[in-house]
Amino acid sequence: MKKIYYLKSCNTCMRIIKEINPSPDFIIQNLKVEPLTVEQLDALYKFTNSYEALFNKRAKLYKEMGLGNNNLQEQDYKYYLLQHYTYLKRPVIVIDKSVFIGNSKKVVASVIAHIAQLN
Repeated sequence: MKKIYYLKSCNTCMRIIKEINPSPDFIIQNLKVEPLTVEQLDALYKFTNSYEALFNKRAKLYKEMGLGNNNLQEQDYKYYLLQHYTYLKRPVIVIDKSVFIGNSKKVVASVIAHIAQLN
């Protein structure tokens, strides 16, 4: 499976998608239009074994709700990830048995290298 979870309204996500130039066999899911499902989140969890690894602690809503002051557990992260798209660290790129989370230069470089290996 090749899939990208992103926000169309996020310039960073759009720049990264353009940069990696995904092939037509990628499924690209705009989280604002098609929210993350329990099944999709559980599938991502199988890659990371951590909901916290998928969680965006820089999200405005995270700060507004004061969640950083709470001692969140894995089930809390799962709950919030399913409540609002802003909590997912984006983009999340799944390529077969590999997952790439976030927008750091290192992650983007890893995605590009992984795609090049496949070709």
